[in-house]
Amino acid sequence: MTPRLASALMPLLRGMDPERAHALALCALRAGLAGADRGEDDPVLATTAFGLAFRNPIGLAAGFDKDAVAVLPLMRLGFGFVEAGTVTPRPQPGNPRPRLFRLAEDRAAINRMGFNNGGLDAFLARLAALPRPLPAPLGVNIGINKEGAEPERDYPAAYAAVAPHADYVTVNVSSPNTPGLRDLQGERRLAAILSAIARAPAPRRPPVLVKIAPDLDEAALGAIVECCVAHGAAGLIVSNTTVARPPCLRSRHRGEAGGLSGAPLFAPSTALLRSAYRLARGRLVLIGVGGVASGADALAKIRAGASLVQLYTAFAYEGPALIRRIKDDLAALLRREGFARLSEAVGTDA
Repeated sequence: MTPRLASALMPLLRGMDPERAHALALCALRAGLAGADRGEDDPVLATTAFGLAFRNPIGLAAGFDKDAVAVLPLMRLGFGFVEAGTVTPRPQPGNPRPRLFRLAEDRAAINRMGFNNGGLDAFLARLAALPRPLPAPLGVNIGINKEGAEPERDYPAAYAAVAPHADYVTVNVSSPNTPGLRDLQGERRLAAILSAIARAPAPRRPPVLVKIAPDLDEAALGAIVECCVAHGAAGLIVSNTTVARPPCLRSRHRGEAGGLSGAPLFAPSTALLRSAYRLARGRLVLIGVGGVASGADALAKIRAGASLVQLYTAFAYEGPALIRRIKDDLAALLRREGFARLSEAVGTDA
């Protein structure tokens, strides 16, 4: 099967319960049923960030492959990088179902999954079994359990555990679905976590990124930026899902609790990205995520300050063919606007 054919079958999945459809999609990926992108990426898309080389800037956001069960098949679809997780130290079932909702009219989703995953031990076994070298950089997104967590202990321990396998590690302090997690974005708690990670006895030291919420004000964002710079983080992922509910939402699920992703998140997350770029002044690498569904969306994130871009909701709606379409459109737009390489476009609208 090819990515184009796999995408043509997506309407069949949309008739299912969304969480069941997601599980089925992961099974299909593991079985190789989604095919592979065998085309070459335009050289204009190649870039480097936090010491890593990327053949293209289009990545898969955390949350799609929480347990790292389909890392290699996802990379073969043409992503420039894949971020697995969020993984927590111990297995946990997450929040009660239903906890994932399609807002099809809004090209959006709401989830209150609650870091459901099989835990760090099983996750590490899958990473260790991956054939190396991988075709693209691998990020790992780490979190904490809902019960019995000690963030200053658990994040450094998870970092040290995944360090042998990850090209970068993301500290998730911004999911709205774990009580109290977003409080860890505060300057004092975030500084303590990043300092503890810096002291963790890891066998190697992949770059650390921090994933932030889109619902921050300018003062809170400025404090996070300075904290990350001061404590050795390499970058920010801007942003996680939002607890806001724009009045434009039409779906009957718009009132569900949880984090909103997809098209309605594009404008606020891009505005926050632009602010982060101005505040960081080149000291942090930024990854833009939220509502990206086209080459034009990806370029808007890049021009707002992102060196890399991630997909989630649009990929879940449109399937594997979306990746090649975004890459080709982005390359054409970069060349049309006179950029010889992607890095020249970063921050040009910020």
